[in-house]
Amino acid sequence: MNSHVRRIRRPVRLMEVCGTHTTVAFRSGLRALLPEGVSLVAGPGCPVCVTPAGFVDAAIEMSRIPEVVIATFGDLVRVPGSESSLEKERAVGATVKVVYAPADALAFAREHASQTVVFLGVGFETTAPGVALTLRAARDDNVSNYLVLCAHKTMPRAMEALVAGNDLQIDGFLCPGHVSVVIGASAFSFLPKKYGVPCVVAGFEEVDILRGVEMLLSQLADRRSELENAYERAVTNEGNRNAQRIMDEVFEECDTEWRGLGTIPGSGLKMRESFAAHEASQSLQVTVSAGRTSSGCRCGDVLRGLIAPPDCGHFNRTCTPARPLGPCMVSSEGACAAYARYWKEAWS
Repeated sequence: MNSHVRRIRRPVRLMEVCGTHTTVAFRSGLRALLPEGVSLVAGPGCPVCVTPAGFVDAAIEMSRIPEVVIATFGDLVRVPGSESSLEKERAVGATVKVVYAPADALAFAREHASQTVVFLGVGFETTAPGVALTLRAARDDNVSNYLVLCAHKTMPRAMEALVAGNDLQIDGFLCPGHVSVVIGASAFSFLPKKYGVPCVVAGFEEVDILRGVEMLLSQLADRRSELENAYERAVTNEGNRNAQRIMDEVFEECDTEWRGLGTIPGSGLKMRESFAAHEASQSLQVTVSAGRTSSGCRCGDVLRGLIAPPDCGHFNRTCTPARPLGPCMVSSEGACAAYARYWKEAWS
């Protein structure tokens, strides 16, 4: 790596798009192994973190409807909405059930026909196929009490939004491995072709991340802008065709809001009309509005790579893992949570 850095002769900022990359890089001490002048910047790859407050507000409103059960992954329970959280609502009587897969929520709906189960569909291309399978099964088996509040997002357009703007300098992307398993490495090929930004698909072991960084530095030293795959054991160029087919059957593209990035055209997934009966906001007549973030929380700036978590005045002061102001401190994949847990200066 050092030889590449000497040839580049300037500071380099590489974005680790996936939240798991951020966590592994901190937990392993990998950042300390990088050559001087090479920095890793956290990006918008934490699905809970990029979910806007308005989505949480809608879930909270639904949780207050009698006989409604909210089914969700655990991280989302503690994410603050505009005025409350699902954790607070559960404490005063709402039924909020933590599940480990959307299939668990569908199974619960089958077993409790008198209740309306609303699964909170949050995540990228990695979780969307599983949700799509449950929606098709619910439609085909007439499980009418299974609904999904959908906030699924797709990663390539968010990465494009980052490089298309003028307020962020990113020299290369470590592309998300899990997402790439589904959509294929080729989904990111437009970034080096259109924007001249080197991209490397990376896995999640320490050696995978180091290999990805080395490949990006090699491109920069050679003045190349290409898409390379450093996760060949799991990622192909075309991706998982079966997963893509079920997503296409159930969902269609839509514009959607990302916390910190605003509304990005074509970066969301909504249910097709044939699945409208299972769309929670329509069935329960609850509008997903813009919502409000906690005063002073800079999670949005962290997700855009504009600041590191310690640059936020609330970090480890009024915003801690025990009392989070924003989702970046809640989620296990959040950059603020990773800094708070592993950054040696966080508690000094």
